[in-house]
Amino acid sequence: MAKPIVFVHGFACTHADWRLQLAHFGEEHDIFAPDLRGHGRTHARPEDCSIETYGADVAALLEGKDLKGAVLVGHSMGCRVVLQACLNAPERVAALVLIDGSFQGARPPVAVDDYPAFARNLFEGMFLAPSELGKAIIERATRLPASVGAALFPRMARWDAENMERALAAVKVPLLVIQSTYLNAERKRVAIKDGETSPWLDMVRRQAPQAQIELISGAGHFPQLEAPEQVNELLSALINE
Repeated sequence: MAKPIVFVHGFACTHADWRLQLAHFGEEHDIFAPDLRGHGRTHARPEDCSIETYGADVAALLEGKDLKGAVLVGHSMGCRVVLQACLNAPERVAALVLIDGSFQGARPPVAVDDYPAFARNLFEGMFLAPSELGKAIIERATRLPASVGAALFPRMARWDAENMERALAAVKVPLLVIQSTYLNAERKRVAIKDGETSPWLDMVRRQAPQAQIELISGAGHFPQLEAPEQVNELLSALINE
């Protein structure tokens, strides 16, 4: 039986970032790609937007749809969400996929005073070169309700500090990590090259030594849109094991 797949988007993003995966896998799998609270078509109060709440929401989706043997695929912030969902409902998860994750928890607390300017600066650094795709994603990010963005980003960093290592160590199912960029010592996002590593990938290796780590070179922070053939091939290999 084909495994159901749940795709979880990143900070200030929407389910639309998975459109090329939904088209590729939709005919053979039950697929779900929700807009997280406060994002896209899902409205929310800022106080209800956190990794803990999002993870509980995904776990509730698995239970509500009675999904068993599900593959959870997260991008960026969504990596944290699927790890939290796996902590909440491990019996329903067959595999995890983390796409271009990172670790923010060692940073000082982030204060987001001017959210649109913060989002523009953050997202402009996610693309290796200007493009129409990048422009659209940057503009979309600035439209996230400022109260949601200002509350959520510091909570994401706090979740990293308090839960990331524990969540990775708790993964007992196949874990695929697809990485295309990393944050260098100056906190600038740069493309990852074959043979390179990063503090995030080093953490994955320590806490989840069973993880399969695959690097995609030449893509920015959105490899599911910038290098979809490679991402879909890696996903297919995992899902069809």
